[in-house]
Amino acid sequence: QIQLMESGGGYVPAGGSLRLSCISSVSISATHCMGWFRQTPGQEREGVAAIATGAGTTYYADSVKGRFDVSRDSAKSTLYLQMDSLKPEDTAKYYCAAYERAYGSTCWGRRYREVWGQGTLVTVSS
Repeated sequence: QIQLMESGGGYVPAGGSLRLSCISSVSISATHCMGWFRQTPGQEREGVAAIATGAGTTYYADSVKGRFDVSRDSAKSTLYLQMDSLKPEDTAKYYCAAYERAYGSTCWGRRYREVWGQGTLVTVSS
């Protein structure tokens, strides 16, 4: 069974940087896709970035393109999210997920067999 654990959240001023990590209990190639999602109180969880664990193809929400970078280290079974030029609107709880993509879709499309971490809180002050 896959277990995911995020770390690296914290409090940072606007314009600052953070790097989130997500360690998997199994090889990250156990699923075709991994991704980062975020959620604020009263809002639906939204996709931030995703990566195909094999080919390394990456996907980003428009709101974070050019500021965030998703990567993986297969040897360490770890997914990363480098977040630069942070804005107050990036404040949220960030979740790591491992999942499968629907047939004919990409890792940014329909997903199933999701496994989620417990989340890590990111707070960006203005």
